[in-house]
Amino acid sequence: MSVPVNPNPKGAIKSILNYQWIVMNIGFFLFLAFLAILYIANGHLTDKTIRKINSTQRELKELQFEYKTVKSDLMRRTRAIEIQNAVAPYGLMVAKEMPMRLVLERKITSTKNTAQ
Repeated sequence: MSVPVNPNPKGAIKSILNYQWIVMNIGFFLFLAFLAILYIANGHLTDKTIRKINSTQRELKELQFEYKTVKSDLMRRTRAIEIQNAVAPYGLMVAKEMPMRLVLERKITSTKNTAQ
């Protein structure tokens, strides 16, 4: 058996890309289309994830700045002189004497029931 040789290169391509060959390989073409769809979806998902990460990083930086601001404000407000100035309008002042400790002495009396 001899294989016919087609001297025309366009004819060779047409013989390869005929209807029957396309029908035989339809599964492969569908597989390639499915992979292309997955590739595109993966790209979109990656872009969405990167946008979320960037948004979260910006929010984290803002919260870190807020934390540092609140912390420094709290440190300033908890100084003794600041507390004295804050409570002075209410008539409260720092005690000049140490507080006295009150001790309650209890007497334990034993009660015996002598019922006979």
